[in-house]
Amino acid sequence: MGEDKDLLTGDFRALAEFRYQIRKFLRFSEDAARAAGLEPQQHQLLLAVKGMPEGMRARIGEIAERLQIQHHSTVELVDRLEQNGYVNRKRNDRDKREVIITLTAKAERILRELTLHHHEMLQTYGTELIASLKKLMSTKDRARKEKPSNSVRVRTKAAAGDD
Repeated sequence: MGEDKDLLTGDFRALAEFRYQIRKFLRFSEDAARAAGLEPQQHQLLLAVKGMPEGMRARIGEIAERLQIQHHSTVELVDRLEQNGYVNRKRNDRDKREVIITLTAKAERILRELTLHHHEMLQTYGTELIASLKKLMSTKDRARKEKPSNSVRVRTKAAAGDD
């Protein structure tokens, strides 16, 4: 990854389109969460807890990683959700230091409705999102078809010697 890469106009267009499709879906998701009485990050946290990979427990550290936010931000989100009756903290019976986050029935109901709504919207946005991702991933085929005069040289941070 430390070497220069040629980027063609089509590469920028494909990436821009992919980001646009992601943003359209995320905008829908954010609006749907707010309409259900949740902030978007609260919805994401509930979904992360419910959809935790098999063998993984919904602890603050794991949730923070899944949401790509800081540990203390996750604690604040859990605090607010707990105060509003969406989650509970449960201590592990064997290791009292371990705290597992669980969803309440209220959270389960709202998350179910939001997820059904998201599945419906993916029927619309999903096709465009997949098409844009496929286009983005086919850069080698596109590069052969596009004229070299449209290329742009981009130096990565590592290639430029920056730390």
